[in-house]
Amino acid sequence: MKDHSRQPIGVFDSGLGGLTVVKAMHHFLPSEDVVYFGDTARVPYGTKSKETIIRFSIENVKILLRHNVKMVVIACNSSSSYALLELKKRFAIPIVGVIEPGVQRAVAVTKNKRIGIIATPATINSGSYQTQIRKQAGRFNVTAQACPLFVPLVEAGWTDRQVTRLVAEEYLRKFKKNNIDSLILGCTHYPLLKTTLRKVLGPDVVLVDSAQQVVQAVKERLKQSRLTHHQKGRGSYRFLISDEPQHFLKSARRFLGFPLKSVERCDPQGL
Repeated sequence: MKDHSRQPIGVFDSGLGGLTVVKAMHHFLPSEDVVYFGDTARVPYGTKSKETIIRFSIENVKILLRHNVKMVVIACNSSSSYALLELKKRFAIPIVGVIEPGVQRAVAVTKNKRIGIIATPATINSGSYQTQIRKQAGRFNVTAQACPLFVPLVEAGWTDRQVTRLVAEEYLRKFKKNNIDSLILGCTHYPLLKTTLRKVLGPDVVLVDSAQQVVQAVKERLKQSRLTHHQKGRGSYRFLISDEPQHFLKSARRFLGFPLKSVERCDPQGL
């Protein structure tokens, strides 16, 4: 019987943000090999239609399968919102999205049952987080806000600038009014904004990092499926993108916390 545990975990995102998931894997699943695909030629997904997001997501999984992955992690909230069910129907390997783990954490930590969600327009409009919260036991007051300016600010490296603080104050105004005590960061770019978000919301609001939560879910799924790789030492990392690599290389270290050795270009439409 073939030992699939030695195969890498596949991770995809529309661009750079999913690297926060890889960073969490580096910390919580250090022995696992990882293949990351960032669809940088077609970023962002958050402003695209449901049909387009599903099509792109299917192509992304096919790219990862060419690298013999044992599991796929959708490190993209827009794809998790619209494409997760379709991907699970089409492909036989385990597929994990970022929505449910983030919701479970927010529900666990809230004390006043007032939960906030910030995400891209596609994720907010899908209602995926709101639907998952409604499935939980108990009644919760949910406030959601699309934050389309956050992604370009993060990718420009402006995570702690005055302009970012002003944008955050505008976006988060209704959360303060509604007295939320937990905030789901529903985009994998947003963990880089934690400092600014805490300045605006104060120290009493728990920021739920969906990247960290999905890796905990992956860890549990690997264990259940007997796919955990128990090798000694650090796993290997391979990075694929669909567009020119220079910007990716320049920005990736901010997301990962460690430098990339190399990046490969891969065209999802060339399958």
